[in-house]
Amino acid sequence: MSKILSPPTTFTGRLRYLGPGFILSAAIVGSGELIATTALGAKAGFVMFWLIILSCLVKVALQLEFGKNAIYTGTFIMHNFNNLPGLRLGKAHWSIWLWLSLQGLKLLQVGGIVGGTAIVLHMAFPLVSVNFWAIISVLITSFWVYKGNYGPVEKGSLVMIILFTVVILISVISLQWTQYAIHWPQIESGLRFSLPTAMVATAFGAFGITGVGGDEIMYYNYWCIEKGYAAYTGPNDGSKEWSERARGWFQVMYLDAVMSMVVYTIVTAAFYLLGAAVLHSGGNVPEGYGMVETLSRIFTETLGPWAKNIFLIGAFFVLYSTLFTAAASWARVWADAFGQIGWMKFESSREQKRSIGILSWVLPIAWCLLFLFFQAPVMMVIVGGIATSVLLLLVVYVSLMFRYRELPVTLKPSATYDVFFWISVLSILFVSGYGIVQIM
Repeated sequence: MSKILSPPTTFTGRLRYLGPGFILSAAIVGSGELIATTALGAKAGFVMFWLIILSCLVKVALQLEFGKNAIYTGTFIMHNFNNLPGLRLGKAHWSIWLWLSLQGLKLLQVGGIVGGTAIVLHMAFPLVSVNFWAIISVLITSFWVYKGNYGPVEKGSLVMIILFTVVILISVISLQWTQYAIHWPQIESGLRFSLPTAMVATAFGAFGITGVGGDEIMYYNYWCIEKGYAAYTGPNDGSKEWSERARGWFQVMYLDAVMSMVVYTIVTAAFYLLGAAVLHSGGNVPEGYGMVETLSRIFTETLGPWAKNIFLIGAFFVLYSTLFTAAASWARVWADAFGQIGWMKFESSREQKRSIGILSWVLPIAWCLLFLFFQAPVMMVIVGGIATSVLLLLVVYVSLMFRYRELPVTLKPSATYDVFFWISVLSILFVSGYGIVQIM
C-alpha cells in the first residue's frame, strides 16, 4: 500500500509533522549542556560564550543535508555511506571504518551520561548506591527502546524537552535577583572571538558536543525515515510531481530542524551562562562524583536551598533524555553499520528490528560497564566530545558529497541556502582544524 502523501503547505499544517527534531533536541541537551557546557563556563567564565553559540548555529546546515538525503533516497545513512566513491576495506567504505574507529571514545561519553544519571538518582534516593542506580537506569532504558518503535521515542523526547527547558529557564531568570546577576558587559566580553590557549582542549570538546554533533546529524537520517518523510515523498520516478513532493517535505524537515535548533541553542546558552556566572567566580569546576553536587549550586544559589530538589528533577531529565535517545539512536546506526560490514543482518524489516533489539541491550550494558570501571563522568564526556569533533569532519565530507554528487538536479537549492551551507562547512573546518593542531 502506497504511503505517498502531498506535503502540507501551511505553517500549522507542517507543525503536525514535526518530530525528528524533538529526538535530536532531547539527545543534544544532556551531556553537552549539563556537563561539558557548564564545566566550560565554570573554567573560562564568559569568554567562551561565542563558541557555544557558534557550535549550536553552524551545524544545522549539515543536518539539513542528511535530512534531505533521507527523503530523496529513502535509505539509511550507513547504506548511503557505503555507496560513496573511494577506498573500500572488505565490504565497507572507508568512511564506515573511520566512524567505527571513533566509537570507543564515544562509548566512554555515553558511559559518562550513565554515571551522571546514576549520581542524580543517588542524590535523590541515597539508600541506593550510585553503581546500582547505573545498572537500573540502563536496564529500564533498554526495555523501553528495544522494540524499535518510533512513537514512544518521539513522545518521550518531547516530554523531557518540555520539563528540562522549563526548569533551566526558571533558574536563568531567577539569577537576575541574586548577587550573580548577569550584566551586558559580561555578555559582550563573551561575544568577542578570543580563544585562550589553556582552554583549547576543553573548548574543542565543547564545540563537538554542544549543539547538533556529528552523531546527531547522522541519527537524523533514521528519524526522518521513521517519521515517514521519505515514504510520503515516494521513490524517485523522475517526474515533476515527485520533485514537488520532495521539495514540500524538505520544507517540513527544515522547520523541524530549525525549531529544534532554537530549543537547544536557548538551553545550551542558559547552561553556559549559569556556569560562568555562578561557578566561575568561586572556582567551582564540576568533576568526578562531586559533579552533580557542584552543579546543584547553580540552582541553590539562584533559587535558594529548597531548589536543590528542582535541580535534581531537571538534571535527571536532561541526562536521562540523552541516555534514552542515545540507546534508540545508537542501536539503529550500529546495526546499520554492522549490516554494511557484514557482521549483522540488516536487509529486511524483520532483520532490522531484530538487530536493533539486540543492540538496544548490548550498547547500554557496555556504557554501564565503562562507567563502573572509570567512575569519572566529566572526563568521559569531554573525551567523547573530542571524538565528536573529529566525527564532524567526516560529516562535513559526506555532506559535500550529498550536496554536490547525490542530490538530484531537480532539487538543487537556492544560492542563499548554499551560502549558509558553506559558512557551516568552513566554520567547522576552521574550529576543528585549529583545535586538532593545538592539541597535537
